[in-house]
Amino acid sequence: METKKRALLVLEDGTSFEGVSTGTAGERIGEVVLNTAVVGYQETVTDPANAGKIIVLTYPLIGNYGVAKKFYESRKCWIAGLAIKESSRTYSNWQAEGSLEDFLKKEGVVAMSDIDTRTLAVKIRDDGQMLGIISTKTANISTLTKKIKEYKKNAENDFIKDISVKNIAKIDGSVSGPNIAILDLGITNSILRQLKTLGCNITLMPYDTEVSQILALKPDGLIISNGPENDEAIPAIVETTKELLGKIPILGISTGHEVIALALGGKLKKMKIGHHGVNYPVKPPDSYKGNITVQNHSFVVDEHSLKAKGGIAVTLRNINDGSIEEMESRSLKFISTQYYPSSPGLDEVNEVFKAFLKMAAATGTAAKKHVSLKYNEVAHAKA
Repeated sequence: METKKRALLVLEDGTSFEGVSTGTAGERIGEVVLNTAVVGYQETVTDPANAGKIIVLTYPLIGNYGVAKKFYESRKCWIAGLAIKESSRTYSNWQAEGSLEDFLKKEGVVAMSDIDTRTLAVKIRDDGQMLGIISTKTANISTLTKKIKEYKKNAENDFIKDISVKNIAKIDGSVSGPNIAILDLGITNSILRQLKTLGCNITLMPYDTEVSQILALKPDGLIISNGPENDEAIPAIVETTKELLGKIPILGISTGHEVIALALGGKLKKMKIGHHGVNYPVKPPDSYKGNITVQNHSFVVDEHSLKAKGGIAVTLRNINDGSIEEMESRSLKFISTQYYPSSPGLDEVNEVFKAFLKMAAATGTAAKKHVSLKYNEVAHAKA
């Protein structure tokens, strides 16, 4: 039997957790983030929003259904590292194409298993998210802590420029479908699938596309996608969004939601523990009917900073902490969601996309193009 190499996770305050290497050997530094999902480990590690993070999966058994290319959320893994309790020795799924461990090695992910994730989760819950380092090279805690401190002095958060498409790319939908442009900060494949299900003709644009180029496309609507938060590219994207608000219908998703808030003159707050998982309840302010959502963010909109901005309605709040989960403005032609508008089932589409297309049809150029097409027909059109 192969003897596994020892691995160590050290947090910036010096707390350490032992385990064994289950990915590629090496050292990686990143913010240590808990993810509470029971399934979806492959989607999590390939979500561009997790770029540069050390992901701790709180569910104890990981890898039991293997991996498959069709479940990639982007073209590769973006995480700095992965920590899990137990790596399944076998996998069983009719769609599986290989094991999680082989996948992590192929993707160059420094990962560790056999770690006490329960104690680690309590540590992060009590003290908040912080930087950490996974190492298979040394077990010297002092040395690893110093590396974190050096990293913190010169850390750069500039992932979006590498994640975003480099050139404008088109994905054809139905002939009569709406033309939707996407400012790509890290759009996931699962969101693209929903738009294709709706028959949308999609234009993917680099994150730094100029306002004149976006308007020249004459899209029926624009999506500012999910992606890494607090990135060096964000300020320029905010300036672009300022010029577009009120001119074309816009849907902001997760980081895109935060971009819209900043463009409105608002501020963001760093959470002690972010929302990362698939079990976050939200509800309208005037209702007791809630929904369970997928979320992946460490910042929230500071509601007080938007008080002076009129015409903005908070349409969903987080039930646990009251934070803004969804905003809408008819006058400024936008809808924005802090949560991920995930599909509720196979070939089904989240209601947010339907509402966005309805807004585009009512207020954008789609009003002329699709005047004879009923909304429910758009909503159920197939690519």
